[in-house]
Amino acid sequence: MKKWLFFIASGLFICSSVARADSVEDAITEYQKGNYSQVLELLHPIATEGNVIAQGLLGQMYLRGEGVAQNYFKAIKWYRLAAEQGDAYSQGKLGGMYESGLGVKRDYKESVKWLRLAAEQGEALAQTALGMSYQYGSGVNQNYQEAVKWYRLAAEQGDEIAQNTLGSSYFHGEGVTQNYVEAAKWYRLAAEQGNSYAQYNLGYSYFHGKGVVQNYEKAAKWFRLAAE
Repeated sequence: MKKWLFFIASGLFICSSVARADSVEDAITEYQKGNYSQVLELLHPIATEGNVIAQGLLGQMYLRGEGVAQNYFKAIKWYRLAAEQGDAYSQGKLGGMYESGLGVKRDYKESVKWLRLAAEQGEALAQTALGMSYQYGSGVNQNYQEAVKWYRLAAEQGDEIAQNTLGSSYFHGEGVTQNYVEAAKWYRLAAEQGNSYAQYNLGYSYFHGKGVVQNYEKAAKWFRLAAE
């Protein structure tokens, strides 16, 4: 959430007038306060005029049902308008909705198309999702090396899911040379962010002495965190 709000706040310069910039800024302020009805009143006119920031935020509100009845079809509409203008966040969300079949017929190839556009702009969540597409062969030919490439880019930005999955790639030697030390490194980064899967994986590494010195107490610590 904070990442998205930071992005749209920093992108105000693309507005074509001071009045529009003020409207978007006011909408962001009201959004942070939870005044969704006011946000909708401010955003709809400028989103209809083509403001990419307003379109992306409207897509998010319809996806989550914030101030409106949850409506995946309307979310798709606004995300698509923003995505077609090159907005990486909206491209990533659109790709995710095609992958899940929310508001559209599930289409893995279309999902990959939008995820790639977002991932190439540095959108971490899209990079992680694109990595999964390559890992499981959804919409693309299965390719573990390509999966690792995208996981690494997202992991280096701090994405916990990518960090854990990259750790598993190293643990199992999928797309990279098997390396338990490197696996434990990435598991730890994700586990320290509270990722329960990584906490279990790090506990497993300590329990079996894979990439770390065997330590049952540390294994129990991470297993307990994951269990809770």
